[in-house]
Amino acid sequence: MPLFRARVQVSLRPSVLDPAGEATRAAAARLGVDGVRSLRIGKAIELELEATDKTTAQAQLELLSDRLFANPVIENWQLELHEKAGEEQQ
Repeated sequence: MPLFRARVQVSLRPSVLDPAGEATRAAAARLGVDGVRSLRIGKAIELELEATDKTTAQAQLELLSDRLFANPVIENWQLELHEKAGEEQQ
């Protein structure tokens, strides 16, 4: 069965405040890194998934992203999906 490699990038919606990002921006200034005007923190999820084809893999990953990886009320997500070709599959 084909193996797919995916990366889901989750970030807060632009309208949502990011206290962790703001604290990190302030800490950068305290470290002497001036000029950071905006800083937002998100998360990246990387996984490998067996699926019969790319369409099935895409559908499964969209389900996971919508219901497990991101909170759709406050977060957006983006998906990168590639078939893991030419590598030995375990």
